[in-house]
Amino acid sequence: MTPPSTVFQRRILIGAMICIAAFSLVGIRLVDVTLFNSGADRIKPAAPVLLSRADLLDRNGELLARDLPADDLYARPQMLTDKRRAAHELAVATGAEEQRLSHLFAGKYKSVLVARQLSRAARDKVSLLKLPGLEYLPNWKRYYPDGRMSAQVVGVTDLDDKGVSGLELGLEKRLHASPDPVVTSLDMRVQFILAHEAQASLEEFRAKAAGGLVMDVRTGEILGLVSLPDFDPNTRDFTGTDSGRDVMVQDVYELGSVFKIFSFAMAIENHNVNLDEWIPIGNGYRIGRYTIHEAEHMPAMLRARDVLAQSSNIGTAQIVLRSGPDRQQSFLRKMGLLAPVTSELPEGAHPLYPDHWGIIETATIGFGHGVSVSPLSFAAAAAAVVNGGRRIEPTFLKHSEDARGEQVISPQTSATMRELLRYVVTDGTGKKADVPGYDVGGKTGSAEKSAGRRGYQAHKLVTSFCAAFPIGNPRYLVFVLLDEPHGTKATGGFALAGYTAAPLAGHVISRIAPLLGVPIDPITAAKENSSNGNG
Repeated sequence: MTPPSTVFQRRILIGAMICIAAFSLVGIRLVDVTLFNSGADRIKPAAPVLLSRADLLDRNGELLARDLPADDLYARPQMLTDKRRAAHELAVATGAEEQRLSHLFAGKYKSVLVARQLSRAARDKVSLLKLPGLEYLPNWKRYYPDGRMSAQVVGVTDLDDKGVSGLELGLEKRLHASPDPVVTSLDMRVQFILAHEAQASLEEFRAKAAGGLVMDVRTGEILGLVSLPDFDPNTRDFTGTDSGRDVMVQDVYELGSVFKIFSFAMAIENHNVNLDEWIPIGNGYRIGRYTIHEAEHMPAMLRARDVLAQSSNIGTAQIVLRSGPDRQQSFLRKMGLLAPVTSELPEGAHPLYPDHWGIIETATIGFGHGVSVSPLSFAAAAAAVVNGGRRIEPTFLKHSEDARGEQVISPQTSATMRELLRYVVTDGTGKKADVPGYDVGGKTGSAEKSAGRRGYQAHKLVTSFCAAFPIGNPRYLVFVLLDEPHGTKATGGFALAGYTAAPLAGHVISRIAPLLGVPIDPITAAKENSSNGNG
C-alpha cells in the first residue's frame, strides 16, 4: 500500500502543475501569434516622432533658418485652485489672452492650451508661478538670425512649423525629406549690401517701395533679393509700413525705358537697324490719333545707338515698328516675358499685356508701356540678352555649373547689345551707375504709373536700372527698382532713373564686385565718372 503523500510533496506537485499550465499558455499564445496573427496587425505603431525642419544656409554656410525647441504649454483646470488668478498670471507670463484663458478654465475641459512655442524667457516666468497642473508638449519654433534682411525671400513658417511663404514654402518637401541642411544660392554678404543700399535710397528719395536682385547670368543663381518695406520674421508683428509682400516677385510693373533693351535686341536680331543710321525725332511722333512724346527734350536727329543711350521714345517706336506686332509678340514670348517666371519661390505674378496687339501697342510696348512684368522675370530675360544669348532660369539653390540653355538670340546680337549697354553708361543716361574698373553696362527705366482708363500719372514714377558687369564678359546682373521716388536738392528735383535708380545700382556694384572676386580693369579704373544722366 502506497504511503500517503506528505505536505511537502503535495506542494511540489501543485507547483509543477502550475508551471505546466503556464508553459502551455505561452505555447498556445506563440502558435496563435505566429500562425494566425502574423503581419503588421500584430505590431503596434510607435508614437509619431516630432521631426524638425532642416536648416537653411546661404551659399557660404551662413545660417538662414533653424528650428529651435519651443514647447507648447497646457494646463489642467481641475488642478488650479484659483482659476481667475491662474489665468491672469499665465497671461502676463506668456502673452496669452487672459479672457480666453479665464473662459476655458471655467469650463469642463480636462486640458487647455495656454500658449504655443514658448520662448525660454517665457518658460522661466511660468516656472516662477509654481502653478499645479501645467505640462509642456515638445514643439519647434523657426529662428531667423538675419531677421528683416532676408525676410521675403527666405519666408516664414506657421505655428505648426509648416512653410507659408518664400523658400520656406517653396522648399517645404525638401526641408522635411532629410535632416541635412539645404544650401541656397543666396550670399548674405551680397544680401546685406543690397538691403543697405536699397534702404538708403528708399529714405533718400522718399520712395514708396524699393527692391533689388543680383543674379549670376551663367548659372541663374540669385545671390541676393531684397524687397522693401520688409518685416521681422521672428516676431511677425507687422507695424507701421511693414509688409510681407515681395515687390520683386509678386508685383508687376510697366518698367518704361529699361524695356528698350528688348526692342533693340529684337531689331538687331532681325537686322532692322544700323546703329549709326540717323533717326528723326522732332517734337512728337503721331500714330493714328495718338502722339508719342519724349520725357525730356531731344535733338531733332539721333543716331540709332544714341536713341538707346539717350532713351528716346520716338526713336525707339520707329525702330520697333520695323519688326511689327507679330514679330514683337513672338520675340517677347521667346524671351520668356509673356509667361510667369518659375523658380523655387512659390510666389509669382502673371505678366499683363494687351489682348489686341496692334501698331500703337507695338510702339508703346517698345518703350516699356503697355506690358507689365515682375522684376524677377525681367532680370531673367535681360540675363539672356547679355550672357551670349542663351535662356537662363533663375534659381535659389546653389550650383556652380553653367546652366545656360536654348539660344534665344544669336551670340553676335548679344555681343552688340553688350557694347550698346556699355555705351549707355559711358555716354548716356546711365552715367551714375558707372563704377571705374568694372566696365558696367546697363539701361535706365522711368515709367509713369498707370491710372487705368485715365491714362498715366505724370508725377508718380517707377524707376529702375538693369546693369551687367563686367560687360565684356558678364558674370553678374544687378536690377534695382524704386516705386514713386521723389527728387531731391542734389538731383535738382529730378526723380528720373538716371538720378535715382542708376546711382543705387552703382553703389551696389562698387561694394559687391570686390567680394565676388571680379577683377578690376586697370584702364577703366583710371577713368573718372563724370556728368549727370537721366532716363
